[in-house]
Amino acid sequence: MPAAASIVVPTRNRADYLRVCLASLVAQDTDAAFEVIVVDDGSTDATPAVAAQAGAKLIPQPARGPNAARNTGFRAAEADLVVFVDDDIDAPPSWLAAVLDGARRHAGADAFGGPIRARLEGRAPRSCGREPAPITTLDLGPEDRDAELVWGANMAVRRRAFERVGAFDEELPQFGEEEEWLNRLRADGGQVMYLAQARVDHRREADDARLRALMRGAYVRGRSLRSHDVRRGSAPPLWQELRVLAGCGWHTVRRRCPQGLVMGAHSLGRLAAALRGPS
Repeated sequence: MPAAASIVVPTRNRADYLRVCLASLVAQDTDAAFEVIVVDDGSTDATPAVAAQAGAKLIPQPARGPNAARNTGFRAAEADLVVFVDDDIDAPPSWLAAVLDGARRHAGADAFGGPIRARLEGRAPRSCGREPAPITTLDLGPEDRDAELVWGANMAVRRRAFERVGAFDEELPQFGEEEEWLNRLRADGGQVMYLAQARVDHRREADDARLRALMRGAYVRGRSLRSHDVRRGSAPPLWQELRVLAGCGWHTVRRRCPQGLVMGAHSLGRLAAALRGPS
């Protein structure tokens, strides 16, 4: 039976996260045939063994970044619907069935994405509830709808769209790097659809959910996302970046909110990239 979906998982040196991700993928509650492809982007840990244990197809490559891994996975995929997930997600058993059902119902759409819910494990820092989650999330509501952007942690692409608009840009830095491809797709008249029932959890294990680790990750994301904004001509002026950083500090003190420090680290990363100027 031909595969109804090819699930591509780019990964690098995160065997423990990958183990949970693959366990959730192979446990999907669907009668449809599907394959799981792990693209090992230069790992030096137990990634190959974890992929083999789950029965996934392993494709090793030198470390070239997530977009290069997505391109490699797409070229190896058998199905017309290629589903990308990050190695740190946990997919409920109903997830793939919801993706396949959405692709059938929205036959004219070229790409799809679903909700991404943050799941911080262990002793995560307290939140006052006013700040966004400190990792990538997506929630566009309880109904399917057109979307401008979805994220590579939970994104499906039809082969026809990939062949029409070309591969992912492998020169972009990590974090938000899939956005450029989606903008190209929409500029070509393609449709991106949000599938409200196709949810995954975006995990942070106990050590990675601690305040220092979240701040470190937020700083790196901030630098990368500022660079993306510069490339597309939408970067705010320096004074605005400074104002946001000051607001993060005020939020942290006023609300006694530790996660305000995570917001501040993200803003500081953006400010550092702004001060550095074009690379």
